[in-house]
Amino acid sequence: MMRSEVARLNPMKRFHFILLFLVAAPILAQQPPEIRFQSVPNFLKLPPDLYLGEATGVAVNSKGHILVFSRGNTTGPVYSAVAAQLLEFAPDGKFLHEIGHNLYAWSFAHTVKIDKDDNIWAADKGSDMVIKFNPEGRVVLVFGRKQEASDEGTEPLKHVKPPLPPIDGLFRQVTDVAWDSAGNTFISDGYVNSRIAKVDKDGNWLKSWGEPGDQPGQFSTPHSIAVDAQNHIYVADRGNRRIQVFDTEGKFLRQFTIDVPIPPDARPAIGNKPTATTGTMSRGAPWAICITPGPNQVLYASDAFPGRIYKLSLDGKVLGVLGKSGKQLGQFGWIHEIACPSADELYVAELLNWRVQKLILEPAH
Repeated sequence: MMRSEVARLNPMKRFHFILLFLVAAPILAQQPPEIRFQSVPNFLKLPPDLYLGEATGVAVNSKGHILVFSRGNTTGPVYSAVAAQLLEFAPDGKFLHEIGHNLYAWSFAHTVKIDKDDNIWAADKGSDMVIKFNPEGRVVLVFGRKQEASDEGTEPLKHVKPPLPPIDGLFRQVTDVAWDSAGNTFISDGYVNSRIAKVDKDGNWLKSWGEPGDQPGQFSTPHSIAVDAQNHIYVADRGNRRIQVFDTEGKFLRQFTIDVPIPPDARPAIGNKPTATTGTMSRGAPWAICITPGPNQVLYASDAFPGRIYKLSLDGKVLGVLGKSGKQLGQFGWIHEIACPSADELYVAELLNWRVQKLILEPAH
């Protein structure tokens, strides 16, 4: 409606129009721009006898090689079939080889990360272990210990209340790893212990912080972790629908949430449409986070519903949004990990669609 048309309204209608505009303006301001992108068709090229299962992890090394952690193996049993395979692909998506075939730690794949020296780190939720491989794929460090059939009380972990106290050096359903500039490793531990562990560059356990809860410094499934150039530790506190930020000693610095309205036509990737405003399936609950290389770093985060990827500044401002739930190319089914070698190139591992997509984002105009 043009200004002249507004002026011709009677005073009461003019008042209602202006009131409606003032109410709607903050809502419109909350809508970040839609980021246009392309998904590369048929990117990963698997040999005829190899299949992905739930793709839980993806990482990219300095050569552009893509590491994929998948629940694709089906040997066992442990508590069920062992579901973990670590696969390496060339930059064009050609399959190269499997790393850690039949590794003792493999149980239930969770995430894979690559450090600045191209060492490969895999977090296995089922065995409660984190394994460091050198770039050639040989095991060089082992963290945690899995339960064995001969151990008394060996069974799937229980989420008892009050929770059992954590034990230094051991994990309960570990989720992810990241590093600061000094080479210290930060491990999110995880579904049960709800804490962050810190280990030095030689593998020595230094400390941990956090416990179950919803207060600052507490966690409800710390699911993903990343470190920026200032050595600030970002933790995707999925169950609390927030991202918490700490210094390297575990001091709480700040937190932020992703509050982008849900489109009216949004559909869940699976199951009924969520109604909860907190928890794993709530809007903006961060399943995966990734921080791009410098100098102008941004953070990418994903949620399960409505199944989007969010581009954020490091202070939590949403700069853009892309995608939605679905099964087609360019749609997402529970993104479990994001690799972001640059601000305009993302790799996303999806649980429900059993795939990794390479996304090319169009520059902002």
